[in-house]
Amino acid sequence: MPTATPHSPRQPRRTHLFVAGLLCAVASLAAAQSPDSPGTLRKLKDGGVINLGYRTDSAPFSFIGDDKRPTGYSVELCQEVVGVLRQNLGLPQLRVQWVPVTSATRIEAVVSGQVDLECGTTSATLSRMEKVDFSNLIFVDGTGLLVRRNGGVKRVADLAGRKVAATRGSTGEDNLRRALTQRGITAEVLSVDSEVEGLKAVEAGTADAYANDRLILIGLGRKAKDAQALGLVDEDISMEPYALMMRQDAAFRVAVNRAISTIYRSPAIDGLYERWFGGFGKPGALLGAMYYLGATPE
Repeated sequence: MPTATPHSPRQPRRTHLFVAGLLCAVASLAAAQSPDSPGTLRKLKDGGVINLGYRTDSAPFSFIGDDKRPTGYSVELCQEVVGVLRQNLGLPQLRVQWVPVTSATRIEAVVSGQVDLECGTTSATLSRMEKVDFSNLIFVDGTGLLVRRNGGVKRVADLAGRKVAATRGSTGEDNLRRALTQRGITAEVLSVDSEVEGLKAVEAGTADAYANDRLILIGLGRKAKDAQALGLVDEDISMEPYALMMRQDAAFRVAVNRAISTIYRSPAIDGLYERWFGGFGKPGALLGAMYYLGATPE
């Protein structure tokens, strides 16, 4: 394995070692709340199929590509995870079945057993850990605001008296409402069912801004009818720690985390990042620390 360079996703950054605490918290809380394994690994061995949940419109993480197949950073990472699972579990014929989910349906799809592993843009939160498990973190992003450049919204404070769209049931919606309350800003929050609806609301002027994770907003902006007319507010509302979501099953969670750690220790993660985010520049300090600390040793 090549030595990590200062720009490698696996390189540690001292200024953000607090991520270690976050990673430990995610792992320990999930472990504390996981009941006895309901047998996901046995299900995979007996059925020979793993059901992977994906989002249809959350580019560049999870979406439908030009070939009408699921693609994106999270989707490819899940495919890498399945590859390691095949080897570690002795299941070379393990087949992938893709299941589309939305922001509103993803948690229930996992809890009900329709999805074994959700590969999207789901943030690991304490409230969600009451119902599901999460893998080690797979990405760290921030909640931003997509606006029209001539709309007069330059900072979060400018949202006062305006309409702001957010995806229904998402952490982005929760973070937006919390930020407005904490800052004493009165604004109307419009719940939309998808990222595309949020983009259309801003383009049509029915919303002054759309709140979501910054990289998702960048991807949406590139799909806009007039990309030059849109921009991002240079201020984050919150941090979003993405992880793969699964049922509360300790044995399966360990198997998934072992696969992720293997990937983080290999050149595969460098190529995966470059394919999907190379155009955005090198990994930032926070993301670089996440990759480094996520390479859990055996």
